[in-house]
Amino acid sequence: MTGVSGDFELSMDELRVVARYAAEAAQGVLAVFEDAHPGDGRPRAAIDAAWEFIDGAPRTRLQRISSMDAHRAAKDAATEPARLAAQAAGDAASAAYLHPIAKAHQVAHILRAAVNAARIAEIEDPGAGDRALEGARERATPTLIDVLRRYPPAPGGRSRAAQLMTALDSTLRERLP
Repeated sequence: MTGVSGDFELSMDELRVVARYAAEAAQGVLAVFEDAHPGDGRPRAAIDAAWEFIDGAPRTRLQRISSMDAHRAAKDAATEPARLAAQAAGDAASAAYLHPIAKAHQVAHILRAAVNAARIAEIEDPGAGDRALEGARERATPTLIDVLRRYPPAPGGRSRAAQLMTALDSTLRERLP
């Protein structure tokens, strides 16, 4: 498959693995957004666009536009869980365009959908966040971990989302190949 180059190479197959990881997480929390905003189809459209790419379609404007639309839906969301769910959907669509540049902020494009799903679980049930992170760890394939390791570690932060990101990032990097 054709690759994308920058500081390193990313193949289309690798981008599809990253998009699948994000789409699975986003799909799992889509109902949170749709329950809060039943007439807003932007996050669902982003997840659908991600699945088109994952299933072998080329990257197109569809992924870019639907990602931006889902992120706009996140800004319009009435609740934190709805915002996180819409953001995860946008991240799933934008994963087709992950930049192969060695910058720590790129890690969020790989892991944020899973982190958002964990944060949503935690908001709904304080003990569920760790279980959701464990599920995200189990879903991470060797290819996803290989891509993740090409980037510097996720930047730290004080927010709960940043703490969850750091926890997921560090445990995936520690996993044996």
